[in-house]
Amino acid sequence: MSSHTESDRRTVAESTSKTGRRELLAALGMTLGSGCIEEARSLVSRDSPTQVSLSIKTLPADADPRPIRIAQFLAKQLRSVGIDVQVVPMGRVELWRDVLLNQSFDCYVGQHPGIDDPDELRTLLHSRFDAETGWQNPFGYANLSVDDLLTAQRKQSGNKREKTLRKLQQAIVRDQPFSVVAFPDEIRATRTDRFDGWEGYETIHSLFGYLSVRETGTRGGRGGVKPLRMTIQDSAPTVNLNPLAVEFRSDETILDLLYDSLGRRIDGRVRPWLARSWDWQTSTRAPTATVHLRDGLWWHDGAALTAEDVAFTYEFLGDTSLGSLESPVPAPRFRDAVSLVKSATALDDRTVRIRFENASRAVATKAFSTPVLPKHIWKSKHEQAEIAGFRADSTTTKALVWSNMEPVGSGPWQFSDAKMKKSLTLDRFDHHFLRRIETDTEMLDSNGDSTPAPDYIHRYAGGPAFESLRFRVVPSGAAATELVLNDEADGTATGVTAKEVRDIGRAENVQLHVDKSPSLYHVGFNARKAPFSNVRFRRAVAQLLDKKYLVDSVFNQYAEPATSPLAQHDSLAPKLRWDGTDPELPYPGKDGNLNVKNAKKAFKDAGYRYTNDGELLQR
Repeated sequence: MSSHTESDRRTVAESTSKTGRRELLAALGMTLGSGCIEEARSLVSRDSPTQVSLSIKTLPADADPRPIRIAQFLAKQLRSVGIDVQVVPMGRVELWRDVLLNQSFDCYVGQHPGIDDPDELRTLLHSRFDAETGWQNPFGYANLSVDDLLTAQRKQSGNKREKTLRKLQQAIVRDQPFSVVAFPDEIRATRTDRFDGWEGYETIHSLFGYLSVRETGTRGGRGGVKPLRMTIQDSAPTVNLNPLAVEFRSDETILDLLYDSLGRRIDGRVRPWLARSWDWQTSTRAPTATVHLRDGLWWHDGAALTAEDVAFTYEFLGDTSLGSLESPVPAPRFRDAVSLVKSATALDDRTVRIRFENASRAVATKAFSTPVLPKHIWKSKHEQAEIAGFRADSTTTKALVWSNMEPVGSGPWQFSDAKMKKSLTLDRFDHHFLRRIETDTEMLDSNGDSTPAPDYIHRYAGGPAFESLRFRVVPSGAAATELVLNDEADGTATGVTAKEVRDIGRAENVQLHVDKSPSLYHVGFNARKAPFSNVRFRRAVAQLLDKKYLVDSVFNQYAEPATSPLAQHDSLAPKLRWDGTDPELPYPGKDGNLNVKNAKKAFKDAGYRYTNDGELLQR
């Protein structure tokens, strides 16, 4: 049996004893005169407990039909156990602004982008990040034991770290700051008559997916002239291309195309990208890396990319005010990686020294995947900004609210054109370092000399194989599929739903792709306030999610139910492996049909009471 103890500063008062309304009135009747009884009764009535009421925020069906169906299922279960609940559909930007910036929610159903490295759980759940924005503990969760485990794993490696990660996962699923529902499959359609190479090293809608695509009948990366036409269902990239604006970044891929980083995660590990190499010095407990940049790196506006830009990026992301405000204003994105960096110093134009906090080398390497920003563009964005949509008590900078609709990056594609909520066009960047890589695995440096290119770089020799990449905004997966079937698009960037699988499979010159997604659908709880400040209440609610039924009915089996946020990772705790039912909180029922009596028992055990009419009362 799992322990329900939580070292949470917000739940200290949960064990406070309660005095019933009837008992209090009886006591008052013995001590007060009749003239005062009615006044006392009125006073007690105002303070008497009311029905537990909450809202579930989520996306509308036209943005993604799956979260709202999960929310509606959960709402039905909650009403069955006597809770007054309202499902609140919201636009994508508005939802993430409420959840990630303003922490204005009871609970929500949404999609987390996924966890590449378990250390990302540190910023997601450590109490140190409670007051920050973005995916920095939006739940307001605090548990000192979990904090210790999150800190310990950062410094460990090998079996010792795996053991810590197992304990960490068990503590997380015990406390339920959020409840994992499922990891979805990504279903996409592509045409095979204009482009091939769709079955590359990565999923289609990714940097390496687009770098793998080649015009049909061509070899290499230099001959393609046709535009690649893709559909997307998220219009945010047509109105905001700021890599730091967390509420607009549900789709990270487009920014990956525009902004390069020192390293890229390839074949399961971070490998040099803008960096030619990095060397480690481990004479102290905290590692230090000397990073050597490639020759001839350029920004899209023609300026040279230097080590000064790299050093600036880590300083700026750690405090976008650059010390000009009373307190630092860190960027809400890339916080997990940048929080590992103590300092970054340019030694010359192509060399930068990065000193890390106390962390293992494997964890520290993750910081190399942070996109590099041009200092000459972003330095002027350090001033304070005031804008509607942010908490009244928050301080933000221009860097975080700037739309950046003419972005200057160093990635393989550069911005060309955007039509608001309609389309986005990116052009091939012909001065990208990949364009200098020949297909014979030789790479020309700035002096015209050749050096062997690593195999993982050689895969993408010549860079993009087409002159432009056009994204067309569509309202739904069905609309996206229709465009592909009618040869008005070459592929679907945003995944479609299982309802489109049959049409895709029957079509001529169209291929169906089903890939595992790192993202996870989940229910997030606001542990800052009642009733979700009570860990036992969170557990009682989480058990109402019949994950197997939801995978069958909502995802049409194109998903994997899960308990742990690391269910897709090698570090998954064996005890939390899905085996037909949730190993921590089994659903009290079958096939979506709730055993109400058993479900109510969990709330009673948590100290809640019911009225004669079956309403659950606040504590």
